[in-house]
Amino acid sequence: MDKKEIFDALDDFSQELLLTLAEVDAIKKHLQGVIDENTALRLENSKLRERLEKEDKTGHKTSNFGKENLENIYEDGFHICTFSYGQRRDNDEPCMFCVELLNRD
Repeated sequence: MDKKEIFDALDDFSQELLLTLAEVDAIKKHLQGVIDENTALRLENSKLRERLEKEDKTGHKTSNFGKENLENIYEDGFHICTFSYGQRRDNDEPCMFCVELLNRD
């Protein structure tokens, strides 16, 4: 190999390394998203288990059982309004539609 061929080979190798590095960065970002989602789901699962244990201990249902369930879901950080039902509330910020639903008589 002459000097030009060696330089061209090193240049090609360098370009391949840059592409590989970009792929690794994309995989890292995807993995971080999966880890974040997993953490949120573990938290949600933990809260649901706590609620189930609490309901098992009380063992009785009141006439306002449905409303109590909605209040518990809202307190756990989820929407109960028809617009975003079941979606996590960002930073547990209040939703005027959910609050209005809870305040109905």
